[in-house]
Amino acid sequence: MKPDYKNWVPKGMIYGYAAGTGVLGILFVIAIIIGRIIPNPFRIIIKIVLGLGTIGCGAATLWSILAYRQFSYNGKRQMSKQIIDGTADHIDIPDGGVGLDVGCGSGALTIACAKRNPNAKMVGIDRWGKEYASFSKQLCENNALAEGVNNTSFVKGDATHLDFDDETFDAVTSNYVYHNIAGHDKQKLLEETLRVLKKGGTFAIHDIMSKARYGDMQAFVAKLKAQGYEDVRLIPTDNGMFVSKGEASWIGLTGSTLLVGKK
Repeated sequence: MKPDYKNWVPKGMIYGYAAGTGVLGILFVIAIIIGRIIPNPFRIIIKIVLGLGTIGCGAATLWSILAYRQFSYNGKRQMSKQIIDGTADHIDIPDGGVGLDVGCGSGALTIACAKRNPNAKMVGIDRWGKEYASFSKQLCENNALAEGVNNTSFVKGDATHLDFDDETFDAVTSNYVYHNIAGHDKQKLLEETLRVLKKGGTFAIHDIMSKARYGDMQAFVAKLKAQGYEDVRLIPTDNGMFVSKGEASWIGLTGSTLLVGKK
């Protein structure tokens, strides 16, 4: 039995774009065939709209296929595995301690942290929403079983309001989660995650921390240090650490950064 961590680019996205390309392409051909019975300027407008739509959908299909290959755990690049392992490297949990992975998805980061800290436990939470319908609690549990890991557990949860008391966990982590949560202040989401971290606990949160999404993260780091947090750092991961600048640009990961430190 092998783990199945799925792909961060859903197959449904590829199929949807491909179907859209096909439909628009057919309509474009039909418009050309029956174009003579359509009066100008509508004939030209229809052809332009359908033609551009076909090209746009085709480009999106190609992009999603290439991105799917980049993120695949079974492909040559294995970008996802590199990102997961690199994030987990910053999580240290004392023997008997418990760590939290917010937005665990298919359980990859939860399991990687559990393997790195075999004498501790890891809890993975996720809402497992319709956006990633192939991800589930059962999938996470199956993956842990396939990896031979027995120090994990998975529960349904909400990253915007964690159902845990203050200072519950010895470590907290997350990977590419908060940028997907629309309508919420990203720094507030970070504070909610750090709220459940024990004094002395480590954290490693990886996301697309562009200024447009997160605001002034240098000021946020200064704020944490003023509150007593130690060794707080922002580590760019789109400069060759996990992905190259060019790769990050076309795949939509520009601004990827690790926020690490100790409470």
